[in-house]
Amino acid sequence: MKVLFICNQNQNRSKTAEELFKDRFETKSAGLFNSKPVTAKQLSWADVIMVMEEEQRHELSKRFPTIYLQKRVLNLNVPDIYQYNHPQLIESLKSSMEDYLELF
Repeated sequence: MKVLFICNQNQNRSKTAEELFKDRFETKSAGLFNSKPVTAKQLSWADVIMVMEEEQRHELSKRFPTIYLQKRVLNLNVPDIYQYNHPQLIESLKSSMEDYLELF
């Protein structure tokens, strides 16, 4: 299963998630508001797209409406308050992903 993790800058949350779950899934990460924002190619690659906040899901639907409708886009509800690889971020990501693992 190919999982794309998306956050705002692709510095903390999505990067941590990409590394955290790479043993379980084929993972990549991207940002929405950085110098190299997520592309249609990246979205097309993914079987599942995991966003960190609901606003990111909405932004994807505006930027890529056709692809958005074809993909499963799930929200992990992880706020932008953590630094890269912070133990609390890791726990929050693990806990949020547990809710979805049975769907995969």
